[in-house]
Amino acid sequence: MRLSRAPSRTPARSGPRIVDTILRNLLAYGVLACALLAMTGGSPRHYAAPPVPAVYDADLHEIVGTWRCVDGTAIVFRADGSASVTLLDGQEGDYAAGWRLSGPARWRLTDDGAAGRNFGQHLRLVLPAATGTATRAGTVTKAPGRYSWTFELRRDSRKSLELYFFLDNGTGPGRRTAYVLEKDA
Repeated sequence: MRLSRAPSRTPARSGPRIVDTILRNLLAYGVLACALLAMTGGSPRHYAAPPVPAVYDADLHEIVGTWRCVDGTAIVFRADGSASVTLLDGQEGDYAAGWRLSGPARWRLTDDGAAGRNFGQHLRLVLPAATGTATRAGTVTKAPGRYSWTFELRRDSRKSLELYFFLDNGTGPGRRTAYVLEKDA
């Protein structure tokens, strides 16, 4: 009598099937991640602080006057479009350079929503020739002879207008803060 062997109960190799499934899933997640990145567009607007309600109703009378910030910064906006700038820092990455500019300037209120980082009105300030320069402590970068700023507009809790621009203080991506000017009462 001959004994026959029972069929083997070891499972068939499923290695390639598992690997295919894992690779398919990784590909699907990769495509999804790329699609999400493409939708955000890498626009700086997406890296800024939470959205600020856009200002569309600012008028020249709200701008005219003296605006101040830290360390002696002052800007006097006049109704004729002229301005006097005192110790105003550079915006965005120029802030890290540490220079500060002073001199006569020109300004205008614009409705160009694409002018800055946020929607709504913006204020453009152009200093054609700096008459004075300074640096913050610990910086030695040469200041430019001319410069222009784009101020964003927002309203505080009392509905008073504030002017601000973003600055990068050099602490890494996404570490943007706002340089806020407030109007003298």
